[in-house]
Amino acid sequence: MAHHHDHHNHNHAINPSGNDAAFVVGISLNVLFIIVEVVAGILNNSMSLLTDAGHNVGDVASLVLSLIAFRLAQKKSTEKFTYGYKKTTVLAALFNAVFLLIAIGILGFESVHRLLHPVIVKGNVIAWVAGIGIVINLVTALMFFKNRHTDLNIKSAYLHMMSDALVSAGVVAGGILIAFTQWYWVDPVIGLIVMIVILIGTWSLLTNSFRLSVDAVPPEIDMNEIKNIIASQKNISDVHHIHIWALSTTENALTAHVSVNDALSFTEKMDVVQNLKQELIHHKIQHSTIEIETELSNCEQKNC
Repeated sequence: MAHHHDHHNHNHAINPSGNDAAFVVGISLNVLFIIVEVVAGILNNSMSLLTDAGHNVGDVASLVLSLIAFRLAQKKSTEKFTYGYKKTTVLAALFNAVFLLIAIGILGFESVHRLLHPVIVKGNVIAWVAGIGIVINLVTALMFFKNRHTDLNIKSAYLHMMSDALVSAGVVAGGILIAFTQWYWVDPVIGLIVMIVILIGTWSLLTNSFRLSVDAVPPEIDMNEIKNIIASQKNISDVHHIHIWALSTTENALTAHVSVNDALSFTEKMDVVQNLKQELIHHKIQHSTIEIETELSNCEQKNC
């Protein structure tokens, strides 16, 4: 029986030096815009601007998490933190989801109150502020456009910014409608629509981050598919005691026992394991620990 461990970081798509600037600029622009939206929303009594600001807070948090993931991937493990600090990205995602749920609860309550008791808002102010949001979100999205197919974090950031631009466009339309009709109830209605958009995205973030925080199988991983991939490898007759969990929001780990052809030499068995590790990398398993068992010992365990 032998153990074979792989302690290398296989997340080759991560390139902090090439993506840090895009994330930092994107985060900075959106934080400034959030401040503008909050101030304008409070001064103008606009729930659509305040809820859109809440939506942007969530997406800024996503950008921050992606940046953290890039940087933590480069941190070396220590004797106390043998996996490094990668799991902090999962904990941050969980905190972000809980924070957003509390925020939309407060904003949702206020939107319903404003719907029942509309207040005067300036539609032109809402439209101009949200229009600035469209520009900022599109500029940020363009910074991620080139590399959106090379890394999931960058693709996620790109899609978030594009969706933000669409939400801001909806707020602009609402502001224009209010300016021409003085239908002030439109403002809280838009706020409620944005709140629902946030809730859908936040619920997914909450459930996924909770799953990852308790070491459940990551949602993008199919356990049966991984088992079949391992069992189908040449000279592997069986796989069991398999566990898959997330090291971070971008990297997954696996441990498994495999039965390897007894006729192979030790070196040949190590080649089988190494080939298996390379295959698993293509299926989102970047860190794997494989324990080799003989076919005879596995048969004895099963009383065959």
